Amino acid sequence: MDAVYLDVDGTLLGPRGQFLRGEDGAWSLQGARALEACDRAGVEVVLMSGRGRLVLGEDARLIGQTSFIMEAGACVVLEGEEHWLTAPFLPGTQTVHEQLSATGAPELLLAHFAGRLEYHDPWHLNRQVSHLFRGRIDAFEADDVLAAHGHDALRLIDNGPVRDGTARAYHLVPKGVSKAAGVAFHQRARGYDPAACLAVGDSREDLAVAPHVGAFWLVGNAVRKDPTIREALAGVRNARLAEAGHGAGVYEAVITTLAERRAPGARA
Repeated sequence: MDAVYLDVDGTLLGPRGQFLRGEDGAWSLQGARALEACDRAGVEVVLMSGRGRLVLGEDARLIGQTSFIMEAGACVVLEGEEHWLTAPFLPGTQTVHEQLSATGAPELLLAHFAGRLEYHDPWHLNRQVSHLFRGRIDAFEADDVLAAHGHDALRLIDNGPVRDGTARAYHLVPKGVSKAAGVAFHQRARGYDPAACLAVGDSREDLAVAPHVGAFWLVGNAVRKDPTIREALAGVRNARLAEAGHGAGVYEAVITTLAERRAPGARA
């Protein structure tokens, strides 16, 4: 296996972003053991997250990785070098975040979905690309609102539950931005065979990575927080659901996939 693409919040990390806590809040080393198994097998671990560079870069450093996919796929950082996937919005005298602000699209969404959408304070601060919201809306409806007001170069990503599951995280980004696009770029840059890669996540945005990898897993807590995601999962041929949640679910996905690929006649 070449690479494992891991979502961070709600997947590798336990509740409230705790790495060494499981779904029940008790101490758990399963996420760390999954990373150790990848290292022993020579498999690159690539974090893919809505988190910004400063935070995600530190996450990657802590687990000894040099590449990551930040801000929901807006930029792939490869050995410290940034590769932006945000065209036609590209960083220059203004950040992409500032350019999106200038379009008026963030204010449009906040006004249209008043009472149901707000900035995800304080994590919406100091971002380079996406405007980060929380609430409970239909992202496809938001895309229709954006297009109706001339913002068809933008989209709203539903990045899954936050807090106790009563709210969801949303990223306003350039239309071509996605975790799937980030994964595909990283594979091309590394020369990896998509069929020899694994991805693990907890949201519909993560599930969109499935066509770009040989195997995709949703951690168990994904369906416990959003039962409707089972319907989307059923339509993806290479997607599976882990019984365990968070880091333990990542461990289940990694160990199972590695074992199956080592079985006689299996593809490496």
